[in-house]
Amino acid sequence: MVAFAGWSLPLHYGQGHLQSHLHTRHHCSLFDVSHMLQTRVYGRDRIRFMESLVVGDIGELKPGQGTLTLVTNEKGGIVDDLIVTNTSEDHLYVVSNAGCAEKDLAVMRGRAAELQAAGSDVHLEVSDNALLALQGPSMARVLQAGLSDDLSKLFFMNSIMTTVFGVPGCRVMRCGYTGEDGVEISVPAGRAVELAERLLGVPEVWPAGLAARDSLRLEAGLCLYGNDIDETTTPAEAGLLWTLGKRRRAAMDFPGAAVIMAQVKEKPKRRRVGLTSVGPPIRPHTAILSPEGTSVGTVTSGCPSPSLGKNIAMGYVEAAHSRTGTALTVEVRKKQHPAVITKMPFVPTQYYMAK
Repeated sequence: MVAFAGWSLPLHYGQGHLQSHLHTRHHCSLFDVSHMLQTRVYGRDRIRFMESLVVGDIGELKPGQGTLTLVTNEKGGIVDDLIVTNTSEDHLYVVSNAGCAEKDLAVMRGRAAELQAAGSDVHLEVSDNALLALQGPSMARVLQAGLSDDLSKLFFMNSIMTTVFGVPGCRVMRCGYTGEDGVEISVPAGRAVELAERLLGVPEVWPAGLAARDSLRLEAGLCLYGNDIDETTTPAEAGLLWTLGKRRRAAMDFPGAAVIMAQVKEKPKRRRVGLTSVGPPIRPHTAILSPEGTSVGTVTSGCPSPSLGKNIAMGYVEAAHSRTGTALTVEVRKKQHPAVITKMPFVPTQYYMAK
């Protein structure tokens, strides 16, 4: 167990990190991600409230549909990345990072108070639900046995309210942090253990911890807040411009829009890239060097890839060195080792997309 954002989280279970990672890729694993902040936003002005904080087009989301979006500040920096779902009920459902929970709540409550003072109808409710993530290629078969709903009709980034293995009031969202087909189940806290035990009663479902979650998300090329993105990085630098809604780009009505749209036009001076290397593993803060030995960037995440059997990493480099296939070096323990800019995701994602 390790301390994380005020929570105690399992780093790995008895099978160990490597076996757990590969089991998730080939079968399926259960992750307890209850440390994530879950918030509901009510009121007729809830979409206007959310769009005053994030870069995404929340108004275009269909009932049950969610999107990854970014909370930005006036300098264009990323305050947090979160998933916002337009539920079929009367609210938005927001899942944000545990490490940003206090900051996010302060921002959301502050904005809600401003809008309320101006006569808007919006209010927040923090959910005390647990959150369980079932991830891997056999997820659908395992979960379907406990659902009356047809999972084949639930596509990536969509959710339903349903009963899961006899536990009512669960929100099942088809998404996750592993690159595999998966769901995150928001379950009433009092019945979370019951549901977890039911899922773990299926022999091919293993419990998985933070170590596997991190190496799986890195293979999938996904950002970890606080490492790969933070308030000093912009969506353009991070390669996350796809999160900007078309209508929002035109209106330029999100925090930091002037800075971010200027970078869209002029191209950022540095970019987030993937790297593969030989030699010892590359870890965060490792220096990325040009072939001539000058510093051109820094690693933000890195590990030996269990699926590929080689070192993978992501980091930021000067734009001139960001093209896929560019040969660079990384400095590990004062020695230089060959590295190459590599397209992400490192392992192809298996999200269940609508045809």
